[in-house]
Amino acid sequence: MGKRIRYLYYSVGILLILTFFSLYFCNDIIKDSAKGKLYSDISSIPYNKVGLLLGTSKYLYNGIENPYYLYRIDAATQLIKAGKIKYIIISGDNGHINYNEPKSMRTDLINSGIDSANIYLDFAGFRTFDSMIRLREIFGQNAVTVISQRFHNERAIYIASKENIAAIGFNATDLNNSNGLKIQIREKFARVKVFLDFLFGTKPKFLGEKIQIK
Repeated sequence: MGKRIRYLYYSVGILLILTFFSLYFCNDIIKDSAKGKLYSDISSIPYNKVGLLLGTSKYLYNGIENPYYLYRIDAATQLIKAGKIKYIIISGDNGHINYNEPKSMRTDLINSGIDSANIYLDFAGFRTFDSMIRLREIFGQNAVTVISQRFHNERAIYIASKENIAAIGFNATDLNNSNGLKIQIREKFARVKVFLDFLFGTKPKFLGEKIQIK
């Protein structure tokens, strides 16, 4: 029994060490890939024809409006009104009839004064990985301004670099560490998942017919 317990402790220890180094190195590589490609100042960000607004839910589990959502809507509105992008692709989850991130975001962008003719919807952006690949495969774009919080933009830019997409990011306002701690922890594991996706040749859940942007 003693040998089995020691073997178990040894195995758990090795697993924890591997997990730590995976989290550390994946996070570091993704952060480095985004250096010089992130902007928070609307006046300094270069022009791109298309912006990619990454979806999230409008409401939290307790019914309160999701600040990540609100800040992304504001960032996308700023970009298009400042002439820094012309079109917006909203890519998000449309998993069931009562949950539709792209449609919700489209409604709020229109309410913010954005012309509906400049908005395109990607209903199969179930993951950031899918959104970035579909940007090229479905919407035919090889350059884009990604719109989300900084941590999310970093990961999207890394995926774009692997897919030969010239991406920059416009950082929506983020939450402080205490309010956003759960998201930040989840993000660390999402970054490891990106490397696994490329390692195992993961494909988007759906592709489909191509959509031409004017």
